[in-house]
Amino acid sequence: MKTFNSIQDFQSNRQTIVTLGTFDGVHLGHGKIIKRLIQSASDEKFESLVLTFFPHPRMVLQNDGTIKLLNTIEERAILLEEAGLDNLIIHPFDQKFSQMEAEEFVKTILVDQFNAKKIIIGYDHRFGRNRSADINDLIAFGKKYNFEVEQISAEEIDEVSISSTKIRNALFDGNITLANEYLGYNYFLTGVVEKGKQLGRTINFPTANLRIEEDYKLIPQNGVYVVKSFIDGNLVYGMMNIGTNPTVGGKNQSIEVHYLNFEGDLYGKKIAVEMLKRIRSEEKFPSFEALKMQLENDRLTTIEYIKQLK
Repeated sequence: MKTFNSIQDFQSNRQTIVTLGTFDGVHLGHGKIIKRLIQSASDEKFESLVLTFFPHPRMVLQNDGTIKLLNTIEERAILLEEAGLDNLIIHPFDQKFSQMEAEEFVKTILVDQFNAKKIIIGYDHRFGRNRSADINDLIAFGKKYNFEVEQISAEEIDEVSISSTKIRNALFDGNITLANEYLGYNYFLTGVVEKGKQLGRTINFPTANLRIEEDYKLIPQNGVYVVKSFIDGNLVYGMMNIGTNPTVGGKNQSIEVHYLNFEGDLYGKKIAVEMLKRIRSEEKFPSFEALKMQLENDRLTTIEYIKQLK
């Protein structure tokens, strides 16, 4: 997959089939659209192209800094590449871009820049300045500029929107099993391992402390989870705590992973942690010893769960 950081960076001599949107989560609903895009491009010997935006339009137009996304922009690109996409354009979204008239967007970007021969889009999609144009306008532009428009049905659009909402709500509730069901893959966190207080080492539970730089990334509800990672090409299971570590007087949220049967230096490494199952809520224990006993139970629960996967 070729990735471009702006519309102007895209260059290709081939014709394209295009879809556009935020595609946050790249979940099962999105997957239907992307699969249709890629299959259509393959059938017609064109290139598939997704135009997405960052920051999220709501962050810009509504100045909404509270919105939490299912993927960082880097994670979104990884998922789209795994789907088999040819081209991904991540265009910077700003006030100026939002003011572009609908026909100017179609003519200068979709037609002139992308050389689009088909646009696959939802029936309720709106675009252009003040979101003034709809699917009927796009069909009219298609006739004028010689490209086809394929509509995504109301049923599929409803599935996309409902899934996004359900995924976010499930993660906020800590229901990782339901979230993964709607995503079609394991929800994951990507971050750099940094040194923590190293208290876990004193009770034989060393942890990798994950720092996620993107403050817009949705962090699931505090608690203990069964997780897995691929480290240096090897599959490693573990258990992860999201929380404040109240037993030792912690106040700030941290993300700590204890990997089973793993020895090695992870400091400074960027890793992805896939979340498989929630074990329990975070608790404040009466003593350090009580915490250690619970962690031993968590480890046994984790091992039993992993056995069921094999």
